[in-house]
Amino acid sequence: MIKKPLLVLDFDGVIVDGIEEYWSSSRQTCLNIISPKEKEVIFLPSEIPTTFKTMRPWVHHGWEMVILAAECSNKTSQLNLKGIQNFSKNYSKECSLALNKWGWTPSQLQEALNQTRREAISYNLNQWLNYHQPFSSVVQRLQILEKEGIEFAVLTTKSIEFTKKLLNSFKLQPKLVFGHESGSKINVLNQLLNKRIIQGFIEDRRSTLEKVLEDPKLKSIPCYLASWGYLKPQDRKNLPSGIQLLDLETLREPIASWS
Repeated sequence: MIKKPLLVLDFDGVIVDGIEEYWSSSRQTCLNIISPKEKEVIFLPSEIPTTFKTMRPWVHHGWEMVILAAECSNKTSQLNLKGIQNFSKNYSKECSLALNKWGWTPSQLQEALNQTRREAISYNLNQWLNYHQPFSSVVQRLQILEKEGIEFAVLTTKSIEFTKKLLNSFKLQPKLVFGHESGSKINVLNQLLNKRIIQGFIEDRRSTLEKVLEDPKLKSIPCYLASWGYLKPQDRKNLPSGIQLLDLETLREPIASWS
């Protein structure tokens, strides 16, 4: 067991706001994989559609953004016909139906999205980096975390290769980085607990934190919901006792005083 405590953070919505890049890459991925006939029935604008922004808190994996880009750009899609509220109520089912309709698979979309990002980085790295806006208060806090004798790790569903490029651009050097290649967040946290004392887990996805609470082996981990992240309208309400809403003002304080 390594004695130095570890603070674990999600990446998108906790350390960085990448909504511009999400749309740019998802839009381009759609354009890369749809047929000429399909291009006649959908319109993919350069500006981020409001529907895409609003649906972002429901996204768990990158490939889902490609589905949302295609669906919100098609006037006859279920997302546009049913509306955001109805679509989001059955989000997983609606994504599965959309996958079938387009004839796509999650792995196909994830790889296509990764390839789009690689091409964007190769073509103009600075432009790709500038599509991401770090939460400056979070970056500053992590840069001085070492003074408290605490290290930090990043746990994300983004690919490790892209996460590390962004962390380097923010001048952040986490002790560990876990991406979608590393397995589920619950499994990673279980593995970490065998080696480290976890001082806290900051996440902007309430359902992920609830899964941590449901695992008796993870009960020692303090869970924090990032108030500045991509939250659904009801996420802040009636939080279970094991999850604390964390704001940027509290984040600046010593971690020992958060709970």
